[in-house]
Amino acid sequence: MSEIRPTRLDGVLEIVPARFGDARGFFSETYNAARLASSGIDLTFVQDNHSLSARRGVLRGLHYQLPPRAQDKLIRVVRGAIFDVAVDIRRGSPTFAQWVGVELSAEKWNQLLVPKGFAHGFVTLTENTEVVYKVTDYYSPEHDRSIRYDDPDIAIDWPIAAGDLQLSDKDLAAARLAEADVFSWQ
Repeated sequence: MSEIRPTRLDGVLEIVPARFGDARGFFSETYNAARLASSGIDLTFVQDNHSLSARRGVLRGLHYQLPPRAQDKLIRVVRGAIFDVAVDIRRGSPTFAQWVGVELSAEKWNQLLVPKGFAHGFVTLTENTEVVYKVTDYYSPEHDRSIRYDDPDIAIDWPIAAGDLQLSDKDLAAARLAEADVFSWQ
């Protein structure tokens, strides 16, 4: 059974699946819809994504999709380590513009559940880091958005110096939160 740990942002959860090992290696059930549903996490994932970042300091994010194509994400690391971040982008929410960061790694065997209404990003802490994540809706270029990783209104404390980061052109051109299309909080 997985251990489910709340973070300081409601709905963002750290999940640690059980891992059983012996001299041959280990076995772990990294996702079980029925068990998560019995814990109140009833999501239907439709797509798995897998990324490889060759260098330490690769920053991907802050990404999200707008409704009606918004995505919940379940992120885990299969090789290496990342500092994974979720930012509340639900305008009007009591935690709007607040963020939480969790180190995910193959060694810790933990995952992060990032619900709709949150932007997601990560920076690699090791070389050759592989991240896999499940999403609840398919990629939609028309609904895809990004927010600047260094937006001072969010003020994420990334564990890698800005000069050592490697970003895509898309992420470098991302909007600040104040100008971004975001969610409304009910």
